Amino acid sequence: MTHTASKSPLGHLFTAGPLVLLALIVVAALTRVLPHPPNFSPVAALALFGGAYFLNRRWAVLVPVLALAISDLVLARIHGGLYATWFSSTGVWLVYGATAAIAMMGFGLRGRVGGASVLGYSLGASVFFFLVTNAGAWLVDPVYPKTAAGLAMAYTAGLPFFQWTVLGTLAYAAALFGGFELLRRQVPALRTQTA
Repeated sequence: MTHTASKSPLGHLFTAGPLVLLALIVVAALTRVLPHPPNFSPVAALALFGGAYFLNRRWAVLVPVLALAISDLVLARIHGGLYATWFSSTGVWLVYGATAAIAMMGFGLRGRVGGASVLGYSLGASVFFFLVTNAGAWLVDPVYPKTAAGLAMAYTAGLPFFQWTVLGTLAYAAALFGGFELLRRQVPALRTQTA
């Protein structure tokens, strides 16, 4: 009986592409507990990443949403207060729904991952997240009149945070998509494995 050596010293550690994808997404989500500017978040990027690489569409949507929920639970445990009441608010459903929708947007990146396409999808996901979550704030926050002018007020109030949403999405997309590509170059099994 003969054994052939793996071409990569890490090859035996990564026998399951889905586990690598899952780990990258959960680690990215947990960076939310680190100090960061408001809205500088991995949420849209990890959703796009999951949508692009998990072949099973349920996992592509479920994993990013669950990773977000895990990071929310950790934040609630650390900070309490507002974070602890987050799960009983309407906002949580809007954020999780937007995250699921962005993961489905990521399906469009399948087989087309490249610098320009990731940049375009990241910008689109940032705009989508901004539009959905600020419309949600308009719907539930009594400070905004339920008129077109009130909706404009909600979007205007969100503008100072939008730049951080875009920058966070771009930074995390570069880290996730670029990091995974580097891993695939080092670990041949990840080139052909799909989740």
